[in-house]
Amino acid sequence: MYVCIMQYMNMLGRIGIVFLVAVIMVVSLYYLYRMNAKLPALPENPSFKNPTISTEERITDLLSYMSLEEKIGQMALVEKNSIRSTSDISKYGLGALLSGFGGSPEENTISGWKKMVDTFVAESKRSRLEIPMLYGVDAIHGHSNVPGLTVFPHSIGLGATGDEELVRQVAEATRAQLALTNINWSYSPTYDMPQDIRWGRVYETFSDDPELVSRLGSAYIKGLQNSEYNGAQTPAVLATPKHYLGAGSMLWDTSSNENFRIDQGVTPVNEQRLREIYLPPFEQAIEEGAMSIMAGLNSWGDTKLAAEPYLIQRVLKEELGFQGFVVSDWYGVYEISDDDYTSAVTAINAGVDMVMLPFEYKKFVRNIKRAVRSGDITQQRIDDAVRRILRAKFTIGLFDEDYSSDAQVIDFEADRLLARQAVAQSAVLLKNKNVLP
Repeated sequence: MYVCIMQYMNMLGRIGIVFLVAVIMVVSLYYLYRMNAKLPALPENPSFKNPTISTEERITDLLSYMSLEEKIGQMALVEKNSIRSTSDISKYGLGALLSGFGGSPEENTISGWKKMVDTFVAESKRSRLEIPMLYGVDAIHGHSNVPGLTVFPHSIGLGATGDEELVRQVAEATRAQLALTNINWSYSPTYDMPQDIRWGRVYETFSDDPELVSRLGSAYIKGLQNSEYNGAQTPAVLATPKHYLGAGSMLWDTSSNENFRIDQGVTPVNEQRLREIYLPPFEQAIEEGAMSIMAGLNSWGDTKLAAEPYLIQRVLKEELGFQGFVVSDWYGVYEISDDDYTSAVTAINAGVDMVMLPFEYKKFVRNIKRAVRSGDITQQRIDDAVRRILRAKFTIGLFDEDYSSDAQVIDFEADRLLARQAVAQSAVLLKNKNVLP
């Protein structure tokens, strides 16, 4: 009797397991169907791949095929060491990667960098819509992460030269260095104007004079986004004037970071200085064709820059007519509040288009998807952000150009001579009028 009962129970158990597995498969297939059903069908030759039509038409066409998840992916900028698996680049449709803190490949050579970047970019083109990614570095005085490439003077030295043509040539040489490794985005030039010499990043700046910053910054943008070096064609590199806005005017002992006294501090709200000092260089940068601008880690009064809709949405985008995208600085969005969801929603609604996360991209995608579905972020705001990012990618030719860095040639000796010239011209003679004994 006992044996019969056990056999009966085992039979029920097997039936239950089979039934449970069947239910799981049906539910999985249903949700897979739902997910695929939401994706607009892609024709064999979509208009966004046609370089003969206008950029805006191409962007509109591409947006029409994109799911919400694909749009959110474009808004994510991730540090390359945070990628769990290379396949996540195509799976999440990530818009950009960067090398943080140097972020070198295991083989820290020109060929090692090229191989690393090419692997990431190739993976981005395996996504459903084959949208190429941006890859960014801080090439603020040459592609200095790569041993063997020429290091140029920092901006403070170039500022001392006051020579626009020299600055343009330095930027062109830097662009050619980046082309060797297929990097297409540089977080430069720096437009900060230091007011307190105790700030540890003064060397990154051209000057405290907005007129000089405007002239030299524009020359640098020309050099990066141009397509010629020593008579040969090279890929354009996306320039990124930073840090919007008022960085350099932070007050001592106001930093939100306990490790600093002034960096990431408070820039006092002053409308007159906004109009006369802080804005003119960025206005000139926009006229020069800048398509990405980085929001600073400082605060405008009590509000973090990445959370300030007046400065980003109203002043930069509406008043100055900026058509490119605003990217946040390293982890800057998540300094807005203690809650990741609230921070991301606040920044995107303030006008930040691409978030330098730089780590938790899966959580970011979940949070922004939740925000759109709950109405905390409008679909219109998402579409505007993605349109701006795609506009920058189309503008520098990522969808059309197919340069091979194997064909790029750098005149290393000419670059070294250029660097020496910049160093010599940056020397400032101080005249002793009873200052020194």
